[in-house]
Amino acid sequence: DGLGVVTSVLRIPSAQPPHLVIAEDNLNTIDTLQDYLSAQGYRLSFARNGEEAIDLIREQRPDLVLMDIQMPGMDGLAVITTLRQDPNFQHLPIIALTALAMNGDREQVLAAGATDYISKPVKLSQLDRSIRTLLAG
Repeated sequence: DGLGVVTSVLRIPSAQPPHLVIAEDNLNTIDTLQDYLSAQGYRLSFARNGEEAIDLIREQRPDLVLMDIQMPGMDGLAVITTLRQDPNFQHLPIIALTALAMNGDREQVLAAGATDYISKPVKLSQLDRSIRTLLAG
């Protein structure tokens, strides 16, 4: 029975690499994340503030979001809370990136609806592991 061979040969690989939206206002952080994550094969879009992030996420429907918590205007916690109120984004993986490292900050960020929390400065290997784990479901 050669059918198994035929189906594996005909199997079509997934068309596109995962798409990430990065909401971040610090140019150095943006450059670092862009260089590293592009090299890992991810498709990237960037928002510089909370309002842009919400618009971009609603428009592009990414596979995962990296959300800076401290941004001008609407902060990352408000963005996460807003997204979680929308049924389309209740299960969207969101990794909060924050320089806040005080007791209780992690709990506050996760309570707002973040899926994971990574403190800055971001360790790229830790970020990569978290992204891969969340994308794998």
